[in-house]
Amino acid sequence: MMNSTIKFLIFFFSVTTAQPLKGQNQLIFADQRLAIVYPIIQKFKNIISADPLGITKTWVGPNICNYTGFYCESPPDNNSAIALASIDFNGFQLSALTLDGFLDQLPDIAIFHANSNNFGGTLSPKIANLPYLYELDISNNQFFGPFPSPILGMNSLNILDIRFNSFTGSVPPQLFTKDQLDALFINNNNFMQMLPDNIAISHVTYLTLANNRFFGPIPHSISKILSSLSEILLLNNLLSGCLPYEIGFLNEAIVFDAGNNRLTGPLPFSLGCLENVEMLNFARNQMYGIVPDVICALGNLANLSLSDNYFTGFGPICLRLIENGVLDLRNNCIPGFPFQRSIAECVAFLAYPRYCPHMATYTYIPCSLSNFKTPPLDLPELAP
Repeated sequence: MMNSTIKFLIFFFSVTTAQPLKGQNQLIFADQRLAIVYPIIQKFKNIISADPLGITKTWVGPNICNYTGFYCESPPDNNSAIALASIDFNGFQLSALTLDGFLDQLPDIAIFHANSNNFGGTLSPKIANLPYLYELDISNNQFFGPFPSPILGMNSLNILDIRFNSFTGSVPPQLFTKDQLDALFINNNNFMQMLPDNIAISHVTYLTLANNRFFGPIPHSISKILSSLSEILLLNNLLSGCLPYEIGFLNEAIVFDAGNNRLTGPLPFSLGCLENVEMLNFARNQMYGIVPDVICALGNLANLSLSDNYFTGFGPICLRLIENGVLDLRNNCIPGFPFQRSIAECVAFLAYPRYCPHMATYTYIPCSLSNFKTPPLDLPELAP
């Protein structure tokens, strides 16, 4: 039986005779796994159309572990081997029409970061066959088309970042039920859909949906969907309807940003239960009513943005926030207050009766606050 050394030398000979380097007759690799990916890297190098930082000048010779952006480790299946385990192209400004034939051909890759380049096209279905890939970041590139469905078949994926691209259509509901997925960043694309019903059983800890075209109401299940998140970013979508009082159960929230949507109705008193929140943003919506003092009394609040709505008043605690520059109520309908909408605008909006379902919930405080108390809520009213 031919021993492993002879096999290895034959493999090297086949690689080097197929793709010799100028001035060299042979390439000696530290491990056979590196020899396998060498021609894949060189082929990808040849299709890169722009490299303003000269990154690919280092992609020469057999020492792949020293290439800029390439990192080697022992693979999970062999602690004594050396393999290409991680790629970090963040900020390299490389340009290529596609990653097909490169990313999907790296059998030991575990981490692939390519933020802020000019890669485009779609993702190959073959990426679902990469057994170790658990971090995929292709944010801030030129990818387009529908959500890359091969991602659904990646059982090891823990972090997915596809923000700042041009993906369109809807996000497959199966994405939110992937057990291993911990962080999901899909903001700044062109996804257009209602929030999927099964998002309520998602295991995701970090989720950003901002700057898309999600529409419809914020679901009452939001406290189940986002209860563990510290930053809830729903801004710049097409969300509509009235706020559910269940927002008050988002106990971990430090930032809740739903600015620039089509939300309407009053602010629920339950927002006064967000004891950790530092920033609340409902600016540029169609909200109205009185700004509740229970919200302005939040101890950690540093920024409360309610501009460009149709609020008609506020309480004494809120006045202190205005004086301190914490509360922004510009361009509303508050009589005698500076920088408000015109009377004609306010009359045109407020002249028609407006109604939110479950109105009893808007003055209900679902937590214990010494200075603010409300009667118990008849929860059966919320039954669909």
